[in-house]
Amino acid sequence: DPFVGSLTFVRIYSGTLTSGSYVQNTVKENRERVGRMLLMHANSREDVKEAYAGDIVALAGLKNTTTGDTLCDVDAQVILERMEFPEPVIELAVEPKTKADQEKMGVALSRLASEDPSLRLSTNEETGQTILKGMGELHLEIIVDRMKREFKVEANVGAPQVAYRETITKKTTVDYTHKKQSGGSGQFAKISLEIEPLPPGSGFVFENKIVGGSVPKEYVPGVEKGLESSLSNGVVAGFPTIDFKATLVDGSYHDVDSSVLAFEIAARAAFREGMPKANPVLLEPIMKVEVVTPEEYMGDVIGDLSSRRGQVTGMDSRGNARVVDAMVPLGSMFGYVNTLRSMSQGRAQYSMQFDHYEQVPSNVAEEIKKKVA
Repeated sequence: DPFVGSLTFVRIYSGTLTSGSYVQNTVKENRERVGRMLLMHANSREDVKEAYAGDIVALAGLKNTTTGDTLCDVDAQVILERMEFPEPVIELAVEPKTKADQEKMGVALSRLASEDPSLRLSTNEETGQTILKGMGELHLEIIVDRMKREFKVEANVGAPQVAYRETITKKTTVDYTHKKQSGGSGQFAKISLEIEPLPPGSGFVFENKIVGGSVPKEYVPGVEKGLESSLSNGVVAGFPTIDFKATLVDGSYHDVDSSVLAFEIAARAAFREGMPKANPVLLEPIMKVEVVTPEEYMGDVIGDLSSRRGQVTGMDSRGNARVVDAMVPLGSMFGYVNTLRSMSQGRAQYSMQFDHYEQVPSNVAEEIKKKVA
């Protein structure tokens, strides 16, 4: 707010909140002072001294509280279940048009990200571009629009990119020896890894099964770190690798030349060498799509969803309208809002949310690899 500064909206579940009192943030484990307390009516506001259970008020001046935190009485602490925010499924590259825009863009994006935990920010080290990651095309369009409208930041915006992932489909073993001698002390590390697929949603799991000290305990974290640093750049098309387990089963070391760094380098090389043997595949985000349409456009809607590699999972009635539920790859949904409007004379509407990752058909995977290359 240009007059009050940062506002934190809270809902009171029990008790009374008083202006000037202290509250405990049980998520961040720190104490905050409640300064001004405002009752909001659209863009007008009214100062209040007390708020009661059921009220929604805005607090000015909270420094460390973010979306999803629990605030409570210092002497009666409680923590409510945290909100889970799904992983982003789409990304967009933005770069400021001028140096002045660059400074403003940093401030704008940090504020927008603090408001919206489903927005993630990163930097492409090669191009220097800022990457916005979010829940859909419309989500990122709104972020870019707010950046221009509220913060007066002019930026060049790239085409949206789908957040593909990679995984493996069969178990394999890889042995790798890292050896380097260039005067003075060298580098030596030998490892043997078992790599195997895990069920969807498992992420990356590392296990150490070394017995007998063939790899000393102090070097094992180097192996794990090397593998973790390789996850973001998969072997199929450079997308993050998920849902697999790597087990350190054997190895050897040198009394002088071995180090944590040598084992980290060996693990990275073993990842690049071992993953192609494990039948790696590309995964794409599948969206749960709901289209509400007048009956006369049902056939066109279903035909269009099928042409986008969608699978209709159900049909229902809602008043005079028909509802079509489908699972559709996100990569096929770009520009869908315009297609739906023209198909239904503006009378149909849709919503979508991320559901799961699924293996990309081989012909589509080849197209994606060519684009990335």
